[in-house]
Amino acid sequence: MSEPLIFYPQGCRRAVFIRRYKRFTVEAMLDGDVVGVHTNNTGSMLGLLREGQEIFISPAQNSKRKLKWTLEAVVSFNEMIGVNTSVPNKMLQLAFEAGQLPEAVGYTTIKREAKVGNSRLDGLFIDESAKLPNLWVECKNVTLVEDDVACFPDAQTERGRKHLMELMDLAAKGDRVALFFFVQRSDGNCFGPADVVDPEYAELFYKALEVGVECWAYEATISESGIGIGRKLPLAACR
Repeated sequence: MSEPLIFYPQGCRRAVFIRRYKRFTVEAMLDGDVVGVHTNNTGSMLGLLREGQEIFISPAQNSKRKLKWTLEAVVSFNEMIGVNTSVPNKMLQLAFEAGQLPEAVGYTTIKREAKVGNSRLDGLFIDESAKLPNLWVECKNVTLVEDDVACFPDAQTERGRKHLMELMDLAAKGDRVALFFFVQRSDGNCFGPADVVDPEYAELFYKALEVGVECWAYEATISESGIGIGRKLPLAACR
């Protein structure tokens, strides 16, 4: 297992999931008490959140925050499945800085949350010598695996389709563009779009590949210490 690049804060705990009752809130049982837990994952987390499921939570770093815990992972058969959607964006930068992102070799800097048009993409790699074209990257968190295929998305995603269109437009202008899918579980052997969940996204994904959008699907390595970046997954040959 690769060494963590993102470390969980001190004081993380295992708890038991009760229910998800708001978009950003779940209830859990911790030491016999019901506690509210913040989740930044707006997806369905399909197949993960079931009553009685063990989860991994971290203490809020802001003492004034109403919800004192954050949902980091679901524990299934003692495997950590990461559901914190802020992780891929952080990992993109940390893997680049650690020399663990071969696709970005030759670039000198990364700008996070780079503005393009009326929106922002997660990363912009720049070669200060101007020998390489700008490299725009959008990050996605992957928690769904079906028949050994790690799949995105796990719910209909208008925002995801919009990002694909923006990447395709940038590719047409001569920039280099990529999707960084960070698969926060270890039971997928390849990656593919979830056409059963969002067929429009899947169709647009393949069109994006045809015009030069790159697909970087990497598997996370997760322990109770933190998260590292592992093997790159091939694209599923199942279209």
